[in-house]
Amino acid sequence: MEPVLLYILGVLVVVVGLAVSIGLHELGHLWPAKAFGVRVGQWMIGFGPTLFSRRKGETEYGVKAIPLGGYISMSGMFPPLQPGGESRTASTGFLDTLVQDARETSAESVQEGEEGRAFWRLATWKRIVIMLGGPAMNLLLAVVLYAVVLCGFGIAVPGTTVASVSECVISASEDRTDCAATDPEAPAAAAGVQPGDRIVAIDGQPVDGWAAVQEAFRTSAGTALAVEVEREGQPVELTITPLETQRAVVDDAGQVVEVDGEPVVETVGFAGVGPQYEVQQQPVTEVLPAVGDNVARVGHLILNLPQRLVDVAVAAFGPGERDPNGPISVVGVGRLAGELASLDQIPALERVSAMLQLLANLNVALFVFNLIPLMPLDGGHVLGAIVDAIRRGWAKVRGTIATPLDTARWVPVTLVVTMVLGVMSALLIYADIVKPISLFGG
Repeated sequence: MEPVLLYILGVLVVVVGLAVSIGLHELGHLWPAKAFGVRVGQWMIGFGPTLFSRRKGETEYGVKAIPLGGYISMSGMFPPLQPGGESRTASTGFLDTLVQDARETSAESVQEGEEGRAFWRLATWKRIVIMLGGPAMNLLLAVVLYAVVLCGFGIAVPGTTVASVSECVISASEDRTDCAATDPEAPAAAAGVQPGDRIVAIDGQPVDGWAAVQEAFRTSAGTALAVEVEREGQPVELTITPLETQRAVVDDAGQVVEVDGEPVVETVGFAGVGPQYEVQQQPVTEVLPAVGDNVARVGHLILNLPQRLVDVAVAAFGPGERDPNGPISVVGVGRLAGELASLDQIPALERVSAMLQLLANLNVALFVFNLIPLMPLDGGHVLGAIVDAIRRGWAKVRGTIATPLDTARWVPVTLVVTMVLGVMSALLIYADIVKPISLFGG
């Protein structure tokens, strides 16, 4: 198939995958809402004009023109104005008008005789279950996709077969890759290691993975090691003496650790061999840790989002390059998917696996992002339910009756968050167009 068609196919896969993820997210809200008796007027994928819809029972199901989210409309999201509250006047300010409009719209969504089906009347735990249902659905989908990728397709992991042998040792402080006459010969090359050799044992201890090989060399600077390799089916005994050298320290995410802008270095043993990667199916026990690691990475990105967005803006409007681990928009995800699909040099199954992992990562991002405790995100509604429960509990201790928390007063926060998200989306989309993150580093 032509690369252009493959690229388009990759983009379409992400578009469909995103729509399915959003739809399932909203179903995660819809199912418990209906189970708890809340009237749901709409279940929609996207925003803006409706492309098509169908009504089933009391709920309208449909798709809108802008596929950047979705929603369900539940009856009575906000409690009504309590007796003695301020009504609208000619001098009502913009924010007060916003709050009162939201409250009135919520009241209008409650059908006559169905006041008990309003969302705000539910017990705290039921409101929390409804609002966490969406993110939970994305998390579940991510777990399923990771299970398919790790346990079904497998992932490329470094094996014990040598893929490359360095000719010399170059200091980490030098910015070059070619050997100079003054560079010492790499220990593995001096010992006679060849690409294709499979390392079987080191100092009589069998090795079961590249991590064991790497650890043995790193911790044995200046010490001669008896290394048994298998070459063309025959055992070969070699002696490698790792050379003491300095290498930059990296964290669990593979990023160089810096202090005061300078990379941290450590003294380790260096042999000068690189592993050949092999696709291996992983046990099911690896699925949840992999998802957990991804959740932690996304959480770290969100905690540092202001600075990350500044970096994106500097790169987008300046000559610098973007951080490949920084935030991207749906447009950026689509471009990556297109590049993945069009890589003819990679086997088709590996490309399918990579696309599924991309969708899994997207669902992890949806899960974490929606837990931010700000309206209109799901986490904001959860926070409202918790604060309401605390108020009610405190009132009970004091022997008084607390009125429902007037979450309509949080609507201005919704406006601010929506504006911020709009600006952020526009910046990321612009950056993904003019200076995209690429699989090829450009």
